[in-house]
Amino acid sequence: MATELMGFEITAISAWLVWILPFAAAMIMPGIGKLSQNATKYVAVGFALMSAVSAATMVPVALEAHELHDQIMWIEAIGLKAGVLADPLSIIMANVVAWISFLIMIYSTGYMKGDKDITRFWFWMMFFIGSMQLIVLSDNLLQVFFGWEGVGLASYALISFWYRDKKKDHVGTEGRTVLGMLDYYAPTHAGMKAFIMTKVGDVMMIAGMLLIFLFAGTFGFKELMGDTDWATAMAAQGLLVPAFVLLFGGAMGKSAQFPLNEWLLEAMTGPTAVSALIHAATMVKAGVFLVARIGPLVFALGAAGILADQFFEIVAWVGAITALLLATQGMVNPEIKKVLAYSTGSQIGYMMMALGVAGLSHQYVDGYTAGFFHLISHAMFKASLFMAAGSLLHIVGSRFMTDMGGLRKHMKKTYAFMWAAGLGLMGAPFITTGFWSKDAIFAAVYESGNEWALPLFIIAVLTAIITAFYTTRMIGLVFFGKKSKHIEKMEEEGHHIHEASVSMWVPYGILAVLTIGIGIIGLSAEEGLHHTFEYYLKNSFGIYSSHAAAEESSILPEFLQGLNPVALGASLVAFATGIGLGYIFYIGRWVDPVKFVNSNIFFYAIHKLFLNRWYLNAIVYWCFVTTPLWLARGVSRYFEKTAIDYGMNDGVQKAASWGAKVIQGTQTGVSQSYLFVFGAGLLFVVLILLM
Repeated sequence: MATELMGFEITAISAWLVWILPFAAAMIMPGIGKLSQNATKYVAVGFALMSAVSAATMVPVALEAHELHDQIMWIEAIGLKAGVLADPLSIIMANVVAWISFLIMIYSTGYMKGDKDITRFWFWMMFFIGSMQLIVLSDNLLQVFFGWEGVGLASYALISFWYRDKKKDHVGTEGRTVLGMLDYYAPTHAGMKAFIMTKVGDVMMIAGMLLIFLFAGTFGFKELMGDTDWATAMAAQGLLVPAFVLLFGGAMGKSAQFPLNEWLLEAMTGPTAVSALIHAATMVKAGVFLVARIGPLVFALGAAGILADQFFEIVAWVGAITALLLATQGMVNPEIKKVLAYSTGSQIGYMMMALGVAGLSHQYVDGYTAGFFHLISHAMFKASLFMAAGSLLHIVGSRFMTDMGGLRKHMKKTYAFMWAAGLGLMGAPFITTGFWSKDAIFAAVYESGNEWALPLFIIAVLTAIITAFYTTRMIGLVFFGKKSKHIEKMEEEGHHIHEASVSMWVPYGILAVLTIGIGIIGLSAEEGLHHTFEYYLKNSFGIYSSHAAAEESSILPEFLQGLNPVALGASLVAFATGIGLGYIFYIGRWVDPVKFVNSNIFFYAIHKLFLNRWYLNAIVYWCFVTTPLWLARGVSRYFEKTAIDYGMNDGVQKAASWGAKVIQGTQTGVSQSYLFVFGAGLLFVVLILLM
């Protein structure tokens, strides 16, 4: 008994330390920087490692499908407690965030070497990690919101990190316009754009939180599940689904889901280490985690007769639309980091689709496991791809893939690791984590039995084809073909292309190897995760569900038994089609993509539509920036200056002056005149009274 109690206390301390340690590092970072800027990297990496180790100590709790809930008094006047909730969901997520963040911090020691603002960089990076872990391990919505806003603040600071707005730090093509809007953004502009657009979702989120609190009287996840009378009362007034949809609005903003997705692309103005952190381990995954946190609660309420299916339908369709929309844009963009950013938004859409479909199926665990498994696999290969892209930018000095080419002979390690991670993104069959997680999503959608199953399945497969295509395109443009004129000019000037430093390639090499290594045992990993979540959801939410193995799966080999043949076939076809088309255009170079696009008005129009981001970004600027500014200027020019300044201010002054002159003119100083006016006035009053 004493041993169990001691184990509980140790695990509870670990849960607190996971998010406290990064914050502590951030707080001491300015002081360390004053003493020695070189020492700041050791402090940052050391505290990131301690946070990761603390997260790792909680893994046994997750493997046993148990949970740990520890609270302390926060605001005594209203009885509000702060706490940590370490269950399988949060423990797995905390480890993903912690260990990938640790590798990114190591990468940053090489990538950011020599930057004069390095102390500020480490401060915000640790603050970012701490805020994300606070979201993950909090036991109540209010505490989550504090971490939520911390992540938003840190993202603004890091996206705008190079605030001097030098041309090399911009994103987009200089001078390029779409519908009259400049498609070329400075870091400060990009940071502000991210801050404002995510705040739209944040306002929705806090509105949903307060609406639930109004009925439930608590923000706690355990308390909300313990007594569901609040949900019954909200459902009776038609407020339950709107409240959850408002919470999902916060997830849409942070995870860059349609229609709040346009900030994600400009976020590439930050250092590549920041891009890797945002897109792989933190910020954009926060929304997915929030849906994974509240989704079982919503589903459990449905099982109790309090239906909220519309919530899951919205989640599924928002995810599906985002997945396809951003994938199409990744096919044509020339900037390597922006292609990866499009890919991130698209893959997050996959996760949202799976979590949404889960709630529309009797096999909730299947979709839930698929979505979260894809979150884990995506975190690994996408962090690897971003860090590898950063090495390319670091060496080549350009963000455009057209300025690269033929690099596989000069950067062999980066070439191999990008292939490994890229295959994970493409879903290469049987050897990558991405294949198993995507296949699980396909199966969950196909087997859901929902009326939207078929169109969602088609979108998922089409997105997978496009993903394989643009990933192959990226690798082909960077590593195959002839050297670009940019590289030739660099070599003429004495700048020879070489491999990135050890501190840079080792982190993304580790993640690339894990993508393949875990992929080889991917089916077992998925089954283990499914088993863990099955027990977790049953014990915590009363959700009884099991893996639905398709009857026709007997046609598959023994080692693939349990997989859905339709989903498996779709995965294989999607991969083969996408990589095949990519090879034809960008590796084999059998067809010139420029000539192909220009050969037909239809292809040209489609290419322009995708390149111009479906004109959605330009429309956002026209509706919410340009038009309001014009209206404001019009109000300033024609109302404020004319009606207020000239009309009211000058007009009142002139009227008062004229009135004073008139009255002054009546002051003659002659008694007869005063008596005459008095008499006339008296007569006028008498006549009025007599009428």
